[in-house]
Order: sequence, then structure tokens, then C-alpha cells
Amino acid sequence: MALKICCIGAGYVGGPTMAMIALKAPGIQVTVVDLNATRIAAWNSDTLPIYEPGLDEVVRQVRGRNLHFSTAVAAGIREAEIIFVSVNTPTKTYGVGAGRAADLRYIESVARSIAEHANGPKIIVEKSTIPVKTAETIRDILTANSRGHAFEVLSNPEFLAEGTAVADLTAPDRVLIGGERTPGGEEAIKTLVDVYAHWVPRERIITTNLWSSEMAKLVANAFLAQRISSINSIAALCEATGADVDEVAHAIGRDSRIGPKFLKASVGFGGSCFQKDILNLSYLCEHFGLPEVAAYWESVVRMNDWQKHRFSQRIVSSLYNTVAEKRIAVFGFAFKKDTNDTRESPAIAVCRALLAEQARVVVYDPKVPAPEILEEVVGKGNHEPRLSVAQSAYEAAAGAHAIAVVTEWDEFKTLDFARIQAEMKHPSFLFDGRNILDLPRLRALGFRAHGIGK
Repeated sequence: MALKICCIGAGYVGGPTMAMIALKAPGIQVTVVDLNATRIAAWNSDTLPIYEPGLDEVVRQVRGRNLHFSTAVAAGIREAEIIFVSVNTPTKTYGVGAGRAADLRYIESVARSIAEHANGPKIIVEKSTIPVKTAETIRDILTANSRGHAFEVLSNPEFLAEGTAVADLTAPDRVLIGGERTPGGEEAIKTLVDVYAHWVPRERIITTNLWSSEMAKLVANAFLAQRISSINSIAALCEATGADVDEVAHAIGRDSRIGPKFLKASVGFGGSCFQKDILNLSYLCEHFGLPEVAAYWESVVRMNDWQKHRFSQRIVSSLYNTVAEKRIAVFGFAFKKDTNDTRESPAIAVCRALLAEQARVVVYDPKVPAPEILEEVVGKGNHEPRLSVAQSAYEAAAGAHAIAVVTEWDEFKTLDFARIQAEMKHPSFLFDGRNILDLPRLRALGFRAHGIGK
């Protein structure tokens, strides 16, 4: 009988991960379940709910064969031997730990649903990003409501990056699986290892205890975000001294002890994981009586917030200390290229800051729908007459006093900036928040062009 996998949660992690398992392990039946009927309908349509290069092709190959999307959560739980938990774990906005601790209400709800509908032994796999010791919470709920069924809880954090998820899943640096060092735990680990071994070399599959696996996810994101905040802090110094941050990053990146990755100065990091995981790590440190460690990691987030503020203030100061009623074109709204995810995008902070200065802000992003842009900036149901969304970069820039590049979409590198400059107000300003454009060339065209750390 074919192994059956159920993934609870059809979001940015669950959908692509399950599609890859179905593609690489055709003998395994994979079902992705979610109570959000609209999202499931989108996964079953020609327009998937998330954009990832190459994902459409993968889903089309396996959907209806051994990959299925459904709202039948209870049935999915009953039929599967392995259940992946891939639901949202946002930062708490209330009560103890507000603004830092993870809100585990959805994790607890899923654990109770599994306990209610399970009809036999199950392997539960944490795929969501969660605090250390969450497996203990899941296990307690399952044990208290098990009706005699046996459960093993594993940690299998995702390390894929949005925008390159398909490539990351196809050839991962590593797959991490944590479980209890008991006979049942070891057997569960082996079962999940065998799933990934359909395409991942065994030496890239790392097995640890539960707590090491949960911790590794938080620490990986914290270290990556730390590098970004570190180079952004140096970018400010470069601007003050006449150094070029890209040249500095290249020079230090050639040191084999440092390496070149995540040393790209920018308007700041975004996405669903970095800030949330650092704040979660900081809260965990404080909980265990390590306030100095907590403060250290919080400083990474503070630097990121300051960088977004600094970028916005540079726009205002360069435009003669006022942007009131001036048209500012914002190129890009997703937190990075090749995704339509806007969570914690620097563009949100930049747009809000410019609107607070009474600028007229026009946003263009090739993948983020206009309603989502408007809702992210001003809130659902609210209206801001100074905020609008354009259908192209050229439309956004026409008549603008300045352009702010906030997302590093490749199409921005190939725009006809001579045409754009001719249709803008003069003097025309350009602020490259991702350092993707040729600033000397832009200056030759007549732009007053600024980069990060340049």
C-alpha cells in the first residue's frame, strides 16, 4: 500500500514542499488540506495562490495524480500515516510576549484536530517555524486526547527561500529532521528520511534531537538577518566617508572565513521569517534568563527598522526637505523579487513614511495585486487618496519627482530610463534601495541618483 502524506496548511511552505515530494516520490500519495476554501480552489486552478518560478510546472505534472488539494481536513488526517503541520505562527499581538513571542493558537488547534480525527498511529511533522519546545506542547495535547493511538512528533524545519523555492527544494543544501532518541522516535525519523531520500543524497539529510532541530531554524534565520543588518550599518558609514559599500562587501566577502552571501546592502530585509524568528529567539533568551543575549538579537531588528527609516528620510531630505504633494514612484512591493509575498516588506514602511510626509505615492509591482498593496499600506477597508497603484513602471514614473526602487525585480534593470527621465519632473531623483542599477549611467541621463552605501 502506498504511503500517504497529509499536509495541514496550503501556504508558502506547505504547497511547494508537498508538490516537490509528489514529483520526486511518485509512489507516495500527497494531500494538502486547508480550511480556506478560496486558497484550495486556487491551488486547483490555473492561477496558483502564490508565485514561485517553476512552481506552476511542478504542480501541473502531479496534481490529480499523486498530489491533491482539499478542504477535507478530517479525512486527510484519518487517511495519512505522516501528517505535516504547516500553519501560520505569527508574532503575538496581545498579552504576554506581545510583539516578540510566537502565537501558537493555530498549532494547538491542529494538534487537537489530529487527536480528534486520528484513527491509528501517526507521525506528526512540524514544518511551521516554531519556538523551541513546541513539540512538547503538541505531544502533550496528542497524548491527553489520543484514545490509545500512538504518535511520534518530528521537527523538519524548512530552509527554502521565497523566489527560489523550487530550486531549493530540488537540490537542498540540507534536510534537517529532529526526533526523540527512543525506538519509536528513531523509527519515525527513518520513515521521513526515506521520503526525502527519493531525491536528496543521504549525506545531506541531517538527523538531530527534537530541540536541536527546532533551534536550528531560528538560529539560521537570525544569522542571515544579522549579516544583512551588519552590512547595512556599514552602508551608512560608507555614505558618510565616501566609501562604496558594494566594494567593501566584495573585499570582505573574498575572505573564506566570511564568504560573500547575504552581504548585499539594501533598504532592509523583509519576509515572513527573519524578523519573526529573531524576535522569537530574543523572547526565548529572555525567558531563560539571558537578557543580554536577547538584547543582542533585538538589535538586529532595530538596525533593520532604522535602515528603512533612513532610506525614507533620505528621499525627503534630497527633495529639499519636503515631499508634500510630490509624486513618488515606488518600484516593487514584494519583499524580494520572484515572489508575490508582501509580509514585512520594506516597501510597506517606505510607503507609509512618504504618505506621512503627504507625498502622492504610486506603486508598481509585477506580481502583487493592487488590492493587496492598498490593504497592506493603509489597512483593510481604509482609503488613502494619495496612494495609488500603476500597471507599469512607466505609468508610475510619469510626472514623478522621484523613483524609489524597493524590490530587486529583474525587469527594473532593463527599463528605458532615458524615456522615464524625459517624462518625470525635473530635477528627477532616483533612489536605488537594492543597488541593482548603474548609477553613473543614470546620472549621465540626468537623474540625481542615490544608492545604498554609495
